[in-house]
Amino acid sequence: MTVTATSVGESDQLEPRIAPGARTWARRLVRLVPAAAAALSGLLLYVSFPPRTLWWLALPAFAVFGWVLRGRDWKAALGLGYLFGLGFLLPLLVWTGVEVGPGPWLALVAIEALFVAAVGAGVAAVSKLPGWPVWAAAVWIAGEAARARAPFNGFPWGKVAFGQADGVFLPLAAVGGTPVLGFAVALCGFGLYEVVRLAVERRRTGEVRRSAAALGLLSLAVPLVAAVAARPLVSDTAEDGSATVAVIQGNVPRAGLDFNSQRRAVLDYHARETERLAAEVKAGKLTQPDFVLWPENSSDIDPFANPDARAVIDTAAKSIGVPISVGGVVERDGKLYNEQILWDPAKGPVDTYDKRQIQPFGEYLPLRSLIGAINKNWTAMVRQDFSRGTKPGVFTMDGAKVGLVTCYEAAFDWAVRSEVTDGAQMISVPSNNATFDRSEMTYQQLAMSRVRAVEHSRTVTVPVTSGVSAIIMPDGRITQKTGMFVADSLVQKVPLRSSQTPATRLGILPEVALVLVAAGGLGWAVGAGLRARRAGDA
Repeated sequence: MTVTATSVGESDQLEPRIAPGARTWARRLVRLVPAAAAALSGLLLYVSFPPRTLWWLALPAFAVFGWVLRGRDWKAALGLGYLFGLGFLLPLLVWTGVEVGPGPWLALVAIEALFVAAVGAGVAAVSKLPGWPVWAAAVWIAGEAARARAPFNGFPWGKVAFGQADGVFLPLAAVGGTPVLGFAVALCGFGLYEVVRLAVERRRTGEVRRSAAALGLLSLAVPLVAAVAARPLVSDTAEDGSATVAVIQGNVPRAGLDFNSQRRAVLDYHARETERLAAEVKAGKLTQPDFVLWPENSSDIDPFANPDARAVIDTAAKSIGVPISVGGVVERDGKLYNEQILWDPAKGPVDTYDKRQIQPFGEYLPLRSLIGAINKNWTAMVRQDFSRGTKPGVFTMDGAKVGLVTCYEAAFDWAVRSEVTDGAQMISVPSNNATFDRSEMTYQQLAMSRVRAVEHSRTVTVPVTSGVSAIIMPDGRITQKTGMFVADSLVQKVPLRSSQTPATRLGILPEVALVLVAAGGLGWAVGAGLRARRAGDA
């Protein structure tokens, strides 16, 4: 066939040339798509967390994360995983900089996102294995396990399980705690991507391996079926009778770090709210409680060393006529303790619990000399480190055994479980969130307590200095709660329970098993890669 000059000209008009520069920009934009998708899917995971009830968004978040990572080399996967971590943790942890500025917030996120980056590399490595969603979900839980332990004894805030308090997967917390609950969510998300991927492949090629299709569908379906099957483990039936509990929220003079400068006012507020409650009980407007729970830091004046503080608490206890758990800051043998004090109206202080999982940079300063050289404001804010308690805290209050889990401790699996295995029939999580103003922190922590209620099948009370205080049933339902920065009290009859869920009995074993699964998948992937490389060299 002869091509004439005219036909060539017509062809040029029909197919305009693309400038080399435009092609370069197009290629760059295409390369940016995975990076943007990684960051946005991390943001989607954040949106699934409280105070929103969009728990189901975690599934498309993991589905997009799986799409971004599948088939990537480890270097690219590290970067994409880091972007996912930033998209998730930057907005989730913004409350950490409410009063101290963006520096600590950004530093915390930069460090925590490194764990997510490592998870990204691990997910990419196992993404070509048969049944890869299982391996990938286990890798995610292994990353959470590492993040809960290091550095500085770990920071488990942002575990996927803590975003599922309103979700269908919640009963799985009673099966194997936060690791099993988080594994189910990640598995379902990765399984969702695998089902979509195989459907697209079948439409494009007309065929898909049956085994791959079956594994993809199982990855999506099994977590949902397991959650439904676990529902009988969730119960709010009273096994050991019931107790009428009063939760006191006294409020603070003002939000922020300087609320501590008004320590006497905070104590007076909680005593006043307790006395107001006592007056309403005497008037027959409210039921007489069996015991009263005050929040963390409700008496930052040491009542053992200050007679005036002791007199205020004594007066409040006598007015209500029942034991009170008081949150105090106590100095003993030259050491500071964040302490819960069991205060009897007749005998005074009769028992104590010292917080065991203290907060780095809030209650103690790691690397004090180094940080002081960088920023003296930090050493000024944390002048003296708190010391750690060594024993679980279970108070016997009018016959009921109440396990104490102070604020930050609620994020740690072991800290909550130890109270239940030590005999707690219900749990109290006394907290002080006044430092974080009206941020999402208090709602994130409240969701943790709801997950813990189901995990161990216990009533959980959350007395907070400034809100949100709440009473949570063993099935995770909030039956009463306060507003923020108001003085208020909650009184309710709650069930006492002594049976242990599988999660309570198994403890750390489900997490260990999932970490071993992750290690097995990574070992298989690395071995397969080495064998393929040797075959290529040969």
